[in-house]
Amino acid sequence: MRRTRPLVLALAGVLAAGGLVALTPVAQAADSELARNGGFESGLDGWSCTAGSGAVVSSPVHGGTKALLATPAGSDQARCSQTVTVKPNSAYTLSGWVRGSYVYLGASGTGTTDVSTWTQSAPDWQKLSTSFTTGASTTSVTLYTHGWYGTGAYHADDLSLFGPGGDPVQIPAVPTGLATGSPTSTSVPLSWPAVPGATSYKVYRGGVLVATVTGTSYTATGLAPSTSYSFQVAAVNSAGESAKSSAVSATTTSGGGNPGGGLPAHALVGYLHASFANGSGYTRMADVPDSWDVINLAFGEPTSVTSGDIRFSLCPATECPNVESVADFKAAIKAKQAAGKKVLISIGGQNGQVQLSTTAARDAFVSSVSKIIDEYGLDGLDIDFEGHSLSLQTGDTDFRSPTSPVIVNLISAIKSLKAKYGSDFVLTMAPETFFVQLGYQFYGSGQWGGQDPRAGAYLPVIHALRDDLTLLHVQDYNSGPIMGLDNQYHSMGGADFHIAMTDMLLTGFPVAGNTDRVFPALRPDQVAIGLPASSQAGNGHTTPSEVNKALDCLTEKQNCGTYQTHGTWPALRGLMTWSINWDRFNGGEFSRNFDAYNWS
Repeated sequence: MRRTRPLVLALAGVLAAGGLVALTPVAQAADSELARNGGFESGLDGWSCTAGSGAVVSSPVHGGTKALLATPAGSDQARCSQTVTVKPNSAYTLSGWVRGSYVYLGASGTGTTDVSTWTQSAPDWQKLSTSFTTGASTTSVTLYTHGWYGTGAYHADDLSLFGPGGDPVQIPAVPTGLATGSPTSTSVPLSWPAVPGATSYKVYRGGVLVATVTGTSYTATGLAPSTSYSFQVAAVNSAGESAKSSAVSATTTSGGGNPGGGLPAHALVGYLHASFANGSGYTRMADVPDSWDVINLAFGEPTSVTSGDIRFSLCPATECPNVESVADFKAAIKAKQAAGKKVLISIGGQNGQVQLSTTAARDAFVSSVSKIIDEYGLDGLDIDFEGHSLSLQTGDTDFRSPTSPVIVNLISAIKSLKAKYGSDFVLTMAPETFFVQLGYQFYGSGQWGGQDPRAGAYLPVIHALRDDLTLLHVQDYNSGPIMGLDNQYHSMGGADFHIAMTDMLLTGFPVAGNTDRVFPALRPDQVAIGLPASSQAGNGHTTPSEVNKALDCLTEKQNCGTYQTHGTWPALRGLMTWSINWDRFNGGEFSRNFDAYNWS
């Protein structure tokens, strides 16, 4: 040992004497720990987990007092990630400790070869480690850990990225110069100058986030006519979000027609079994009680799944002995309309699968639905596509610009009908929660494929038609548990489910957890809550007292229970039920409760 040190010193002296200084790299950033909160001691600060899949626990832990617990659900892999600033052309070591089955640790965006490592089974803490070199222009990478489809929860702790730190990213400046363009009756265009260093912008309406965009413009849609709105914008990058800009206000124009479809401020919507009978019995149109403001004729159905050719006829006398004549049926429709009621043809239902996969089917849909509307003198159309009618093709990942033919053709067909019948045309939709609120977690077949392609498939239809939409009444029944904006699962049958599901529609939500793709809130006058009229009508029947609690919470922020809504909406349009027939069978309990409710 004593001989080694003098040799090193002598060699250093010789090199120095000769003017050689190449033993140590010059002006290289020192290696350091770059992962933020890798031990999760500060909760999930710095980390983003898909669809609310991540949580911090105090046991088990590898080091310190906290660790990550992430739970795959359905097709979600429970991916937790963070973006870290790095240096180009530099070497890094990524490591971490994990427990569970099929747990992955990796880095993407390296500019060279993205890396990952995994363990098939780690019943106790196991260290994973990998390394990479950044590309010539790489200044940031994304670290991630995730589990696998259909497996249990996994733990991760003490995640580390070691190497030279990049130049610190500063939170961008507050946007200035936010301006509004010329409003329409339902939209307001916004624009603002670019902010140096910003990678995206968050748009707020009335202080509530409604969109995240990468450009410097946005058009707020689905607004009410003759209404003043306030907007702000914040600039965003990997360092965080700036303060909000100064607010600008704009007032929508009065517009033409009646955006509410001529409905009362609070409306009761029901489906009438007009083409079939079941255990609830047949109800003649003339015998429909006056409580019902919108009567949806169930159902118009296609001649085949892909034909687009929709047919409707009254229930045959052999099945419904008390069915009225077609002439009496039409006369009763006119009488209802004279009393201010709206009568629509509802297309689809549980057995009426409709797939407009071709333009020929689209055109047949427009032609055949028009024929039904004209023959019976109806006020509009209800879309009740269920089952496999709507699905998203692989690669169709943005609800704002769908590419799947069945989606694109349906949107086109409805716009054609709206254009034909004008601004008083009533358009309603009755999707299931699987096709709407489930989109908060899953959208189509997902980033890696393998998900149900129907997940969230109604969202592009609703979004494209939001300016034409009179009412959306999602079926809050026959549903599995759905995650709300509180990242908790909610189950049907009580006020909590209706509150959480409706709050999502009136607040808006990031689709599949992507904050760059926020489904904007609908107007409260466009939203009604869909429920079964009795326990015989469908799974998830809700008692009148629980229905009233949901209405109290959403319209007055009273009786909310543990769920906290993101607003109060006294203009909530009302309730929808399946069905008028089942309500009569149950003694009119549902409609009587609606009539008695004290709308404030």
